[in-house]
Amino acid sequence: DSSFREFPQHLRANDVVVVNNSRVIPARLSGQRQETGGAVEIFLVRELEPQTWEALVRPGGRLKEGARVVFGDQKLIAELLDHPGHELRRVRFQSDGPFDEVLSELGSTPLPPYIKRPAGESAKDRERYQTVYSKNPGAIAAPTAGLHFTDAVLQEVKTRASVAEVTLHVGYGTFEPVRVDDVDQHSVSSEHFAISEESAETINRARAHGGRVIVVGTTTMRALESSATDDGRIIAARGEANLTIKPGYRFRVADA
Repeated sequence: DSSFREFPQHLRANDVVVVNNSRVIPARLSGQRQETGGAVEIFLVRELEPQTWEALVRPGGRLKEGARVVFGDQKLIAELLDHPGHELRRVRFQSDGPFDEVLSELGSTPLPPYIKRPAGESAKDRERYQTVYSKNPGAIAAPTAGLHFTDAVLQEVKTRASVAEVTLHVGYGTFEPVRVDDVDQHSVSSEHFAISEESAETINRARAHGGRVIVVGTTTMRALESSATDDGRIIAARGEANLTIKPGYRFRVADA
């Protein structure tokens, strides 16, 4: 038993610490129906193609196909592409300028409900609700096991062991409710991941020299598990990760 600041002292020279460098996007948008002015919230979930997203829409049941929602004096306009009835709606955006820049200006960070914030703190939360090693935008929630790291702890980790970065963008599966009595029948949405040649080589080299692969969080573990060969090697890969674990493949997980 110890505090997290002591974590680096438990590392060995041949170990590798693997982290998820995904970065949370300002996925929550608050706007008004173009026709009536009624309040609408659109929560971006996954980009299907440029400026077309799957999203949670509230009140989704009242917005028919073709309904339009405006944000920020019409700097951003959303059009519903399907009929009500689906939990995730398809939404196409038109933006006055590059979409990512407009989203950064008008969107807010989707904090989980257990984080209570006073009014007016949303701008600060864009950086607070990120890991210190976040780089690649695309997640709708932070890989929370990594929130324990400070710059000082991370630097000490690097003096004692290797560090490898992977990317897995936390998606809707994190929030998706279980609607069946038998959890084995629950299907969890996949999440996009990417592992570079450099990271795969670092991980495999550590294992070959008797080091431990210390995985920070279950999102990082899903990325590795989805790219592992039958003999336990990690290969450079890019694709969709699912919540399945291959029998016999063991990870050490440093989680919250």
